[in-house]
Amino acid sequence: MWSKDKQPGDKLACPLCRKEFTLLGNGVEDLPKNFFVANFLQMKELSSVETKLSLCEICSGSQESGSEVQNVASVYCVECQMKLCETCERVHKFIKAVSSHKLIRIDENINADILYQSMPPAVCDQHKDEQLKIYCFECKSVICVLCYIELHNNHSVLTLTRPKMTFVNK
Repeated sequence: MWSKDKQPGDKLACPLCRKEFTLLGNGVEDLPKNFFVANFLQMKELSSVETKLSLCEICSGSQESGSEVQNVASVYCVECQMKLCETCERVHKFIKAVSSHKLIRIDENINADILYQSMPPAVCDQHKDEQLKIYCFECKSVICVLCYIELHNNHSVLTLTRPKMTFVNK
């Protein structure tokens, strides 16, 4: 990562606009999350050749668990952000709390448009069940409805909509 060695007080340039800024107290940890970039990286990873050969993240076990099971993932759960094999997919569909989750087949023809539309909306750091839907001009941040009611109701805001994107295959 280009900012791995940076400490609080160091100068850094934004990777998108190239505007220079100074890192605050916790360094890179204090930077706001860029949800577009996070979703883009997730889509890129899902459409990569390596993903098509990935192991199930539930039953294939890690070295720490000592599990010998090595099942290849066949689907990706958008909400859980995990790759699942066919057995874990069946269990996932059976469990009531997660049965409505969007599952995407990991195969040769993952459509970027469908993948983007399937990505879950960004959620609030303070209210984990609330979607980010409002931009506060005064605080220069994206907030949920509860944050607006609790902290920003006198601020100038804009209601956000999720952008439509079309990806072109070359």
